[in-house]
Amino acid sequence: MDEPHAVVVGGGIGGLSAALALHRRGWRVTVLERAPELREVGAGLTLMANALRALDALGLSPALRSSTHAEAPGGVRDRRGRWLSRVDAAEMIRQLGTSALGIHRATLHRLLREALPASSLHTGAEVEHVESETDHATVRYRGPDGPRTLDADLVVGADGLRSRLRAQLWPEIPAPVYAGSTTWRAAIAFPDPIPTAITWGPAAEFGMVPIGEGQLYWYAAITAPPGGHAPDELAAVRDHFGAWHEPIPALLAATPPGVVLRNDIHYLATPLPSYVRGRVALLGDAAHAMTPNLGQGAGQAIEDAVVLGAACAGGAKRLPAALAAYDEQRRPRSQSIARASLRAGRYGQQLRNPVALAVRAAALRLTPPSATLRSMTWCADWRPPTN
Repeated sequence: MDEPHAVVVGGGIGGLSAALALHRRGWRVTVLERAPELREVGAGLTLMANALRALDALGLSPALRSSTHAEAPGGVRDRRGRWLSRVDAAEMIRQLGTSALGIHRATLHRLLREALPASSLHTGAEVEHVESETDHATVRYRGPDGPRTLDADLVVGADGLRSRLRAQLWPEIPAPVYAGSTTWRAAIAFPDPIPTAITWGPAAEFGMVPIGEGQLYWYAAITAPPGGHAPDELAAVRDHFGAWHEPIPALLAATPPGVVLRNDIHYLATPLPSYVRGRVALLGDAAHAMTPNLGQGAGQAIEDAVVLGAACAGGAKRLPAALAAYDEQRRPRSQSIARASLRAGRYGQQLRNPVALAVRAAALRLTPPSATLRSMTWCADWRPPTN
């Protein structure tokens, strides 16, 4: 029997996870990445229990555990440093079976990349058009050597927030919209022990996550008009957060100016009616771009990949039913989490009314830690398919 062939459009974390999930299920995979080299742009991320279980299902557990940092007990503070809510690491392990782990995006990207055959990875490949027929799909792309065409049994659209595949095959879906916030991010050398924590101020948020090997990831967000930029983005962060509690000033002092990234936050406001069109399946930001307020963007993409791989284990002949099963399993959950993430931002980072801020602080202080943990981690209570 011929080996089924999948073309994965996009070589980010979601795309490589999908390629690995399909590869482990007996598919030949071709990853087309338009950038001239395969690398992850970004700083760090938190892997909750759901993402860790998904990565375990991809066979990355040993390498992953040696490349991550178990998060120290932390929680939520106000800008003066007063704790509003604490997270009990032992309780998190009791509820979810594992603590959360911090990791540099580039490290996770490398682990996924190294688990795939090098021959399956193609860079400088700009996908121009996809045709989805009843029994196959055709991908036209422009590579370093000119125009190319690939036949595939399955095409996976993992080409991110501004997905070309989504725009082509789901033309009725509007482009992503601005969520109202802009963010700065950086990964820095900072060997001092720091708890994973979020600090809230009026229409502002600062977070810190240790990511192992003496590194720490911090991010900052404010409510602002879109398109803003500063000549010195680190100076802009200091203007907003430099007077907040320690260790925030120390983290900013330890940050080289050239490593700070700034991005406006966009999300897919119009949910897709299906993640599947013919033999094309979308995943990750291409399917359900969400705000980062629940820390689930990467986790949901990795979940998508694992479920897609399990659904497609029967090969190409059963693909229509497999893709229907993928959509049925993934769309309700990922869209629910996307909605919850948007709400979390509105009642978290974007809240600015002084009365509302005081009510939120009082509510957090009065809520039992176990209940607070459940409200923060409900989306992490997921397990991969067993087939």
